[in-house]
Amino acid sequence: MSYGSYGGRYVRSGFATGGAVPQGVKWLLIINTALFVVYYLAAHSGFHSYFFPFWLTPRWVVEGFAVWQLFTYMFLHDPGGFTHILFNMLALWMFGKDLEAVWGTKRFLQYYFVCGIGAGLCVVVLNLLFGSLDSRTIGASGAIYGLLLAFGMLFPDTTVLFSFLFPIKAKYFVMIIGAIAFLSTFGSTGDGVSHIAHLGGMIWGYAYLKSGYLKVDMFGAIGRRYQQWKIDRAKRKFQVYLRKRESESDRNRWVH
Repeated sequence: MSYGSYGGRYVRSGFATGGAVPQGVKWLLIINTALFVVYYLAAHSGFHSYFFPFWLTPRWVVEGFAVWQLFTYMFLHDPGGFTHILFNMLALWMFGKDLEAVWGTKRFLQYYFVCGIGAGLCVVVLNLLFGSLDSRTIGASGAIYGLLLAFGMLFPDTTVLFSFLFPIKAKYFVMIIGAIAFLSTFGSTGDGVSHIAHLGGMIWGYAYLKSGYLKVDMFGAIGRRYQQWKIDRAKRKFQVYLRKRESESDRNRWVH
């Protein structure tokens, strides 16, 4: 099984937003932690298989059209230990809150999910072409690597402590972890880490930032499209009702 996990260790040397945790980051932390607890208890009680439909399994996505897995896999972490979720949530808190302070909650969440879902698509496509359709991936690492990339682009000269020991500028840190993720995709897949998801999250994050779509309120656009769809549906129903009434009126006109 392939678990998306973050293996790097790092510490910020300062926080632009102080001690406050913005709404987007806070709720992602709460949801991920709560689901980890539920999954951990279920896995250790013999109900591990109940969560399989929410893992990212290429065969399910390709053959069963289980597209929800591209979203749900981000909220599950390895129930076999705490390292997986610990470093993902640590990175989310340390780097995500500065990004949310700059972008706002909506655009931060847009970027987070674009990176996570994009990473999932990379996992599916590359396993379809070169790997195993039955591989399973969980974890927020694809989205987290996207956050690391964005942090390096927005705060390139901020110092971080690589492996808790070596001070390094964020832009070089991102280059290093990007190179590691890229080279690791050519290595063994037996380490239980989805390096494809790591690299995929960074690629999608970079493309998204360069495309300018971050300036678009996607959630607002989706909401407006949904409201317009409801209005159009109501209009169609009303038109059908009017035609039905007109038809009945025409028939009754000839009845004596």
